[in-house]
Amino acid sequence: METVSIRNPGMTWDIAANVHFPPGFDAARRYPAVISNHPIGSCKEQTAGNVYGAALAEAGFVVVVPDASFQGGSGGSPRWIEDAEQRVRDYRDVIDYMQRLPYVDPERIGILGICGGGGYSIKTTIIDKRIKALVSITGVNFGRLFREGFSGFNPVGTLEAMAAQRTAENAGSEQRVDVFLPESVEAGKAAGIADIDVLEATDYYRNRNPQANSGTRMLFSHAATNIAWDAFAFAETLLTQPMMVVFGDKPGGFGAYRDGMEIYGRAASKDKHLVVVEGWSHYDLYDQPEPVGIALAKVIPFLKERL
Repeated sequence: METVSIRNPGMTWDIAANVHFPPGFDAARRYPAVISNHPIGSCKEQTAGNVYGAALAEAGFVVVVPDASFQGGSGGSPRWIEDAEQRVRDYRDVIDYMQRLPYVDPERIGILGICGGGGYSIKTTIIDKRIKALVSITGVNFGRLFREGFSGFNPVGTLEAMAAQRTAENAGSEQRVDVFLPESVEAGKAAGIADIDVLEATDYYRNRNPQANSGTRMLFSHAATNIAWDAFAFAETLLTQPMMVVFGDKPGGFGAYRDGMEIYGRAASKDKHLVVVEGWSHYDLYDQPEPVGIALAKVIPFLKERL
């Protein structure tokens, strides 16, 4: 594995990324490649890299796993911005970089994303036809989630609060940085949280794979674009590439089951596949060997055949 800094013409900060190489890598060859995109609040060292990135590299792909701008090892200021439109720009900038690598076949690039990274990857595939195959792992349409659960089903009130906070910060007030998760599963339960996704997310980020670069937080005043954003817009006409949608059948509050069914039904692609991993949840598909194994047994042949 190699860590790289990506800056294309027109970019004003670097994107940090890990590049995972196949066994017996030969720089004189040209390989199929995949960009693997981390969840909201995550980083390249977690599930996108150490699980899916590593497995795809072992299967023969060059895999590039970037950190989101403003987060992790990537540049950009202020920190902890979660901006869906910027994420799509990040992925396209990384694909620019991948196409210039002498050991990557520029006509055989796929994309994989997990959770919010899955939704962002869907949107990127809709608009960027350099992507030849799409995989969404427990993907979530962050715009829909923000308009609903993240805003307490009050998107207009949330936009008004964001506007007031941005005005206050412009006048010198302290930034408001919202932390997505409680400090522990026990603290979440004590606060009355019962949703499987929130509790299992807390277990993953606080216990199973804590990482210093994983912020699980968001700068509130800079998140307004997410509320008016839709990962699935125009999928009926523009999402034409081969796609595979993977999620568990134990639904939680983040809505991956619902969103997965929706995008599978709406996508224009004639080569689309639905993988429902029975008996497992959203966060089981991050790192639990059995459900991840079920997913990869479908994902790897799918990508090999299309890249």
